[in-house]
Amino acid sequence: MNNSFMTPNNLNLKREVRMEETVKIDRLGSEELDKFVDLIKLFGEVFEMKDLSLPGEKHLQKLLSRSDFDAFIALNNNKVVGGLTIYLLDQYYSEKPLAYIYDLAVRTNDQRQGIGKKLIEEVKKSYKLKGFQDVFVQAEEVDKHAIEFYRSTDPSEEEQLVYFSYSLNKQKKYESSDGYK
Repeated sequence: MNNSFMTPNNLNLKREVRMEETVKIDRLGSEELDKFVDLIKLFGEVFEMKDLSLPGEKHLQKLLSRSDFDAFIALNNNKVVGGLTIYLLDQYYSEKPLAYIYDLAVRTNDQRQGIGKKLIEEVKKSYKLKGFQDVFVQAEEVDKHAIEFYRSTDPSEEEQLVYFSYSLNKQKKYESSDGYK
């Protein structure tokens, strides 16, 4: 005799699982070039980088093998759905190094599900255990979505600053109001 029965209340008893719960965060090892390339392609997709051209495998492998560079990925069903890259900086004000998050992205369809926060939390935990002083990231003022996201990750402080870049392979784009080129 079969004692199992279906009622309208137990037909859909499957627990709804948020993607955040199924995502695994990993720090890439030097041998994981394929996942690193997947992450870079994800950056290109999310940042809408037209004509993304990747450097050769030898260069990417060298970067991934460096002791002052890290990459973390978010995996869902063995697929890269997010990640970030970090440059590790020794400083002269302190013996404790700094970690600078250079890029962070989550696949567009997977955003606002806690994956980015999970990446940030893993990075904070990892570098705290390694004795780092700070983890920091910058966001462009026009990128309101990024600023809103970073504010939601419980930062220790937020600074207003102006970022200057010196392109070594292009002509200058801007001229100051003082007439300086």
